[in-house]
Amino acid sequence: MKYCHDLYQRKRLPTVEVDIGGIPVGGNNPIRIQSMTTTDTMDTEATVAQTLRMVESGAVYVRITAPSIKEAHNLAEIKKQLRAQGCDVPLVADIHFTPNAAEVAARIVSKVRVNPGNYADKKKFKVIEYTDQSYQDELDRIHDRFAPLVKICKEEGTAMRIGTNHGSLSDRIMSRYGDTPLGMVESALEFIRICEMYNYHQLVVSMKASNPQVMVQAYRLLCEKMLENGRCYPLHLGVTEAGEGEDGRIKSAQGIAALLMDGLGDTVRVSLTEEPEYESPVAKFLVDIFDGAGYAAPDWLGGATVPEHAATPFEFNRMDSRETVNLGKGQVPRVVADYHNAPLERDHLTEAGYLYSATLDKYNFSDMAADYIYFGQQLPPFELPGGLKRIVDASFWNDLRDQQTYFPLFDSPTAFLGSSSQHSGLNFVRMKADDVEKAGMEAVWSRENVALVLHAEGRSTAHIWRWMVNRLRDLGNRAPVILSTVVPETFDFYNDDHLPEHLRLTLEARQQLYVASMSGTMVVDGQVDGFWLHPANAMTNRLSFGMLQASRLRMTKTEYISCPSCGRTLFDLQETTAKIRKRTEHLKGVKIGIMGCIVNGPGEMADADYGYVGVGPDKIALYRGKEVVERGVKTAEAVDKLVELIAGDGNWIDPPSQN
Repeated sequence: MKYCHDLYQRKRLPTVEVDIGGIPVGGNNPIRIQSMTTTDTMDTEATVAQTLRMVESGAVYVRITAPSIKEAHNLAEIKKQLRAQGCDVPLVADIHFTPNAAEVAARIVSKVRVNPGNYADKKKFKVIEYTDQSYQDELDRIHDRFAPLVKICKEEGTAMRIGTNHGSLSDRIMSRYGDTPLGMVESALEFIRICEMYNYHQLVVSMKASNPQVMVQAYRLLCEKMLENGRCYPLHLGVTEAGEGEDGRIKSAQGIAALLMDGLGDTVRVSLTEEPEYESPVAKFLVDIFDGAGYAAPDWLGGATVPEHAATPFEFNRMDSRETVNLGKGQVPRVVADYHNAPLERDHLTEAGYLYSATLDKYNFSDMAADYIYFGQQLPPFELPGGLKRIVDASFWNDLRDQQTYFPLFDSPTAFLGSSSQHSGLNFVRMKADDVEKAGMEAVWSRENVALVLHAEGRSTAHIWRWMVNRLRDLGNRAPVILSTVVPETFDFYNDDHLPEHLRLTLEARQQLYVASMSGTMVVDGQVDGFWLHPANAMTNRLSFGMLQASRLRMTKTEYISCPSCGRTLFDLQETTAKIRKRTEHLKGVKIGIMGCIVNGPGEMADADYGYVGVGPDKIALYRGKEVVERGVKTAEAVDKLVELIAGDGNWIDPPSQN
């Protein structure tokens, strides 16, 4: 199961160099940033203006949709006007259903992107039984439709991205491989094999999904297959339909960073339901964490034992931790709010999700209420909510009269082993990387009443956490593990001073992206039983729950799978997403897909519970899963109809203000 060169140091996977309009990708080239326009491709002026803004924000390649021949032809005019304004950015044509549009575009642009799930393939969401012969007959038909594009690209020197999406696998692939990472990989490999038949290798490959777990597993499996075949094509990384705001940034960071840390990825696109010029700074920040100046392998690695990966890289299996109180495999991952350095006030509890009503003298718990609060060496001067679990320093705990109400934190394994007094139910023991292989450490995690707090800081944190968890598993640890880190205040590896003020990342955005990147591999591999971020505040509390939500480890709010918009979009995605969110954001755990067109409709929503899809001017289709339940709904009525659909399935509850 080898998909990268090193699990504990970042060693970039060597890939084929592919020229894209004079700016090559792969090989020894820098990781390239790209984005996609949202304008109507036939609106040349708007598309040119938006492209220029995207280039200014850091996009090295710009993708433009070409859903039909007329848009494909207009790419020439867009290119002409860009060149007239001194902009030489390579253009990429986005193709889904129309081979003839791809063949036109391939003579104009630097790269074409095809989706093997619906390019010259069938997608009717039907279960079809294929014999070996009928399967091969379908492959032969695809070859006949696809080969002309391959020949044109080879003749013109045009690159191609074979971009598989989790939600749009063909019925043929679904019938044999199911809705799986293996199906995604095989979908791409079928098209790659056709390209290689014609000795055409100017290929980039992507494995996108809205679920970071699926996305990461598919890319890893693709890399393993390419390594077996002896030729690795450049990887275009992205979490598709990531959504908007901090939710979209967190989800994108987890999936993309989990691959970047392993040396995978040659070009990156962050898909946000925002104006496209806001995507590139986010992508650049993620790349710079692992590929920017000053990144180095962990300095402790030289003499450390190198363990095998305890996780299964190509499928999700939660780490088999011992259940201790409310921690471990039988429980959702927990969140610790760290207020040990702050004078305690009720406002801190509000930040942690506990809202106090002075009138009623009681607390209301939000869905993102921290499970534990760490108080350090102090006790709160006010009554705490009954369900809130409390942690204090072990030295302080020793002097408490009511020791059962609080759990002790031991600052090191040595401190724990040297203590004569411990909690009968749960003791937190902080451990750093250089503690793991010290003599006698088994006496810590062999105790039934211990949870390990694995602390790491700096840009190697992701690798350190992975090494600690895997090495501890080798040594026999089954105690729950909580990942602990300090949220940085500065980020010297990234500089966006050259950008206009409105495109610069805020400190909060940088912090979210950074911590989500460090957690990426741990959450997608299920190697976490909790998060302990310092310092605690409203943002870090949201971030902890957001990281667990994005990886589907703990659902505490509604999830929106929304496309980033493009020239095919039939309504204002940002405005519509805001309307749907306003009506449904209290529906904990419900997943709603918001797609601008049928191309990004039932397929791209992947595992959404409900879908809101543009199918024509002022026309919406509503979905339950991948099944259409109502077509041709007027836009003005569509949100109400969506609510009615959810309610009819018994999944609606009134928002708190109406109770």
